Amino acid sequence: MNLNYKIIFHLMGLLLLCNGGFMILAALFSGIYDDGVTLEITFAAIVTMIVGVLSMFLTRDHKKEVKKKEGYIIVTFGWLVMSLSGVLPYMFSGAIPDFTNAFFETISGYTTTGASILDDIEVLPEGILFWRSLTHWIGGMGIIVLAIAILPLLGIGGMQLFAAEAPGPSGDKLHPRITDTAKRLWLIYFGYTVAETILLKLAGMSFFDAINHSLATLSTGGFSTKNLSTAYWNDQPLIQYIIILFMFLAGSNFVLSYYAFKGKVQKILKDEEFKYYSIFVFAFTIVASLVVYFKANVPSSDYYPMVLGEWESAFRHSLFQVLSVITTTGFVTADFTNWTHFLTIFFFGLFFLGGCAGSTSGGIKVMRHLLIIKNGLLEFKRTLHTNAVIPVRYNNKTVREHIVYNIIAFFVLYMLMFIIGSLVLGALGLDFESAIGGSASSLGNVGPGLGSLNPLSNFNSLPALGKWWCGFLMLLGRLELFTVLILFTPYFWKKV
Repeated sequence: MNLNYKIIFHLMGLLLLCNGGFMILAALFSGIYDDGVTLEITFAAIVTMIVGVLSMFLTRDHKKEVKKKEGYIIVTFGWLVMSLSGVLPYMFSGAIPDFTNAFFETISGYTTTGASILDDIEVLPEGILFWRSLTHWIGGMGIIVLAIAILPLLGIGGMQLFAAEAPGPSGDKLHPRITDTAKRLWLIYFGYTVAETILLKLAGMSFFDAINHSLATLSTGGFSTKNLSTAYWNDQPLIQYIIILFMFLAGSNFVLSYYAFKGKVQKILKDEEFKYYSIFVFAFTIVASLVVYFKANVPSSDYYPMVLGEWESAFRHSLFQVLSVITTTGFVTADFTNWTHFLTIFFFGLFFLGGCAGSTSGGIKVMRHLLIIKNGLLEFKRTLHTNAVIPVRYNNKTVREHIVYNIIAFFVLYMLMFIIGSLVLGALGLDFESAIGGSASSLGNVGPGLGSLNPLSNFNSLPALGKWWCGFLMLLGRLELFTVLILFTPYFWKKV
């Protein structure tokens, strides 16, 4: 099969055009706040849009057909093209003049990882800070379309199982056309962002901080406008509870939000993944709260003030950090690696959980864990009853074998890439704790890691090669492994 290169380049041009449009929005913010870099961001936007228009013009006679091979290339290279063009506002403004650092910050934004190389965030111009948050929001918006519309068509998305329609979302889509489905979900995504911005502003944040943290929350990204991240507002519990609410929503399936607005509450209550996602959040928060309250040696400080009493503070910080890690948002109110060795290992385990399929969160996803556990437990039955056909069931419907195999393969590949990722970081000079933390955090799009990459530190200490490697892991995790790794297989490029 010959690749349709023209459609690939045409869509890359379209992405660049959209990216340039978002840069114009950042330039507008820069002009409003008169931060001195409006022209630089505008120039970055113009360059990006010119390249995009040229790419679209030169391939205007493309065949309007995207097959599987083109789909994989478009998804992977789409994220790379966005990231490569996204460095321009950083470099032209001088905010991050080094290309490696600028690319790391950008791909961390688009993949909604939230790991940063910046030592002092608050000195950056407002336009650059807004652009930084926008990269999160664009990436989160894109991943919704991927999860709901594109990945299932390629046969690798977690959404095949949504609403118990095992072969894919086609039996229970919001609307028969993918574009209409995407529009409805984008509207919810945009609406949540506006709602959180308003609530945070009313709770005491400045408008600029409110909109930036809303962009980062709904995308489960984690970039903040403050050096202390959300610990800056530790003396304002209401602000943190608002962020907690929207982290929970962002980590749940956005299709369920659509059903909620349509009044179809039964669909939400019957959804197995959402039920366990909620149970996990509640149970893990209780465990962390009890350990923090009775065991953690955390004095009242800038990071951990006891405002409304020790139990409320322990509960709030535990709930915040559990949700932040499970949903892979990466905001921090405290350094959980200082909350006893048990909780360090506990939170490290949560790096691998992830939110729900169809959410903006990274990680393995709750649904995959559920099906792996169910299939594992059924193996005991199959061992005793060798002739019996005992299928895995999800939402009271049978899951096809090929989907179970796909999920097991995904899990094995995920853990293999985590091990390889840790080995590479170890070879580059990181200690054991930092290497496994950096690998798990990058692959799961979590943000904070362990050791020298802990929640109150950043990734600037990594060598240049380590930053590129972590960037690759971020992309790999964000695009569900297979999308990227299949491009490295020789048979992908063979003509059929």
